Amino acid sequence: MDENLREIVLGLVAAAITATAGWLARSSLWRRKLRRKQRFFGLPENSSCLLVVNKDPAVDEWTVAPNDVFALLELSALIKECGARADVVAHDAARQGFGERTEICVGGPVSNERMAAHLRSLLPGVSMLRDGEKPTTFLIDGERYPAEKGLVEYVLLARLTAGQDREDARPVFLICGQRGITNQAAARYLVRHHVRLARRHGPNGNFCLLLKVVNSQAYGPDVVELVADVTRAATTAPG
Repeated sequence: MDENLREIVLGLVAAAITATAGWLARSSLWRRKLRRKQRFFGLPENSSCLLVVNKDPAVDEWTVAPNDVFALLELSALIKECGARADVVAHDAARQGFGERTEICVGGPVSNERMAAHLRSLLPGVSMLRDGEKPTTFLIDGERYPAEKGLVEYVLLARLTAGQDREDARPVFLICGQRGITNQAAARYLVRHHVRLARRHGPNGNFCLLLKVVNSQAYGPDVVELVADVTRAATTAPG
């Protein structure tokens, strides 16, 4: 009887040690993943992030387009996972430089003054052409990328720290689409693929990607293809 009791106790102790070791390993892995995410987004614990949103061009009053609201919700959830907080600011009220805290700017330059300023200073190789009421066409390195509403539309997704000499400078993320649904698609792409982006470009690396949203009238913001890494062309002023 004593021998059986001893075996039971030893078994329970071994099970407890195994469970504790497994919990510690999972906890350590989770913390490493969280630190990598925080580093990539420049969002350490208890930091703040500036979410700059554009105005819905379809209405006269200051209103955020529904798809941009959905984009902000996805980004806000990611910011919360990092243990940071989000401050939502209108595009014409964000009167500050960059590098002090992470900024995520959403919307095209037509309806977002902050985005227009970022394109001029950070992505001088990107031009946006507008043909009347038709969606904007991207012009990058001599190539035109026009939108076919609901069928093929494009959006730029960029992470930039250009011009910031400080090692602790926070990045600026730009989500610049031809339509609101492309902004939502790029935000979802960033949330889903940030681990792969960090591995490819480095946790502090700059990049500018041209994404294609396919058949949004049927699939919404879910079907997104990477067209090209246009970092060099976008960040270089045309001759």
